Amino acid sequence: MFTVNAYAATSATEPLARTTLERRDVGPRDVLIDIKYTGICHSDIHHVRGDWGPVHYPVAPGHEIAGVVTQVGSEVTRHAVGDRVGVGCMVDSCRTCGSCRKGEEQYCLNGTTLTYGSVDRDGRPTQGGYTTHIVVDEHFVVRIPDSVGLDEAAPLLCAGITTYSPLHRWGAGPGKKVAVVGLGGLGHMGVKFAHALGAEVTVLSQSLKKMDDGLRLGAHHYHATGDPATFEELAGTFDLIVNTVSARLDVDAYLSLLAVGGTMVNVGAPAEPLSLNVFSLLSRGRSYAGSSIGGIRETQEMLDFCGEHGLGAEIEVIPVEKTNEAYERVLSSDVRYRFVIDMVTLS
Repeated sequence: MFTVNAYAATSATEPLARTTLERRDVGPRDVLIDIKYTGICHSDIHHVRGDWGPVHYPVAPGHEIAGVVTQVGSEVTRHAVGDRVGVGCMVDSCRTCGSCRKGEEQYCLNGTTLTYGSVDRDGRPTQGGYTTHIVVDEHFVVRIPDSVGLDEAAPLLCAGITTYSPLHRWGAGPGKKVAVVGLGGLGHMGVKFAHALGAEVTVLSQSLKKMDDGLRLGAHHYHATGDPATFEELAGTFDLIVNTVSARLDVDAYLSLLAVGGTMVNVGAPAEPLSLNVFSLLSRGRSYAGSSIGGIRETQEMLDFCGEHGLGAEIEVIPVEKTNEAYERVLSSDVRYRFVIDMVTLS
């Protein structure tokens, strides 16, 4: 084991603070990463505050990690010292179940090992990217193209793949009308990806206050869902709707916006159950689906796509000391569109 600097939570009610944590030594197939930037995801806040169940404290969250390889194990073949790399929401899986064999490790039937809040192979709790270094099996480390800045790349490891995956799976592209619900940390990447894939893109947001941003990021249209006329005007319009918000909404109203055979996909995770009338699906052959992050293969594909199209997240870089302030700003939707911690400030 070796010790690293960390910014961690010691309870659900105390602010995060500087501390140290232990990492396992680099094994034969492991990669040691010097973390340069870590994005702040809403999931980090939910976890450290115990919103999703019991937490083993102290915990350093962070699953949007970008850095540089400083050491590799004797059997590593995918990465070398000096490589620009990233780590997302998972750091291990069984590798043997049907999902893993298909390259969908995020749906591992025996349980994915999350970057933080899980139990690692050594029996210790996993710790995330609010640290100076991390040791990860090479299979779960992805390459970041040289054309994408490490700071702008960090949020791609969660917000990016979470929106790219459903757009890719449900065929967003030329001739398709795609709506993105919400223009936040997830939604802004959904707009960028859908535009780059060649779809006709519409943002559906509660108000028009972010319309200029939405159009700048690649949306062709922008509508306020707070206006009931929006649902009348756009009825039966979209081939695909990607819902990025983590709040209750009228599912039936949004399903009415789908064309015949269209699909609405949830990537946001509201705390309360959602309900729908099955006739919203039956009447037009519509589908309602959910999507998590992508597997490692798809995550690499997404990063390569970003490199080819010059895509990165819209970010605000902060020193580690402003993390607690950033949490409060995330909760009040005061960020455009992802906070990224400069981990040099933790050294």
